[in-house]
Amino acid sequence: MQLQNKIREIQDFPQKGINFKDITTLLKDSNALKQMIDDLCEPLKDQKIDLVVGPESRGFIVGVPIAYLLNAGFVPVRKPGKLPAPIRKYEYELEYGTDSLEIHEDAITPGQRVVIVDDLLATGGTMKATAKLIEELGGEVVSMQFLMELTFLNGRDNLKGYHIKSLISYDE
Repeated sequence: MQLQNKIREIQDFPQKGINFKDITTLLKDSNALKQMIDDLCEPLKDQKIDLVVGPESRGFIVGVPIAYLLNAGFVPVRKPGKLPAPIRKYEYELEYGTDSLEIHEDAITPGQRVVIVDDLLATGGTMKATAKLIEELGGEVVSMQFLMELTFLNGRDNLKGYHIKSLISYDE
């Protein structure tokens, strides 16, 4: 099955000029959902992964079943103000302004092997911030796994030194 055929494209959303990749059409198809999770999980099976980290919010959808299949824990990375216990925060630059992500301080212990999973690699800002949070807590980022990658945004350039795998690439 071609997973790309299960993703709906919506022109001019959320603003004019954006071609939004809507994964809800893939998620509702049980066979496509299973294939996506299996394909993302396959290269990780022999990696001895301790934790799967998923950034808000689609990283939760993709990450939890992968954590289950790898017999690993799952850690959410959230937008500010969403986590109840003491947090570690990482602020990063956007084209206009800044944004930040948070993780619980006790989410990762030094030496744990971590994979970051999300639906999309675009500019790499969210992934870099997520990786920095993991590394600040002493975790080792083993891999970053994505359903889709917008290669024309050059997100890999912001993530040099990390192993990256994407199932689908969009060149424009």
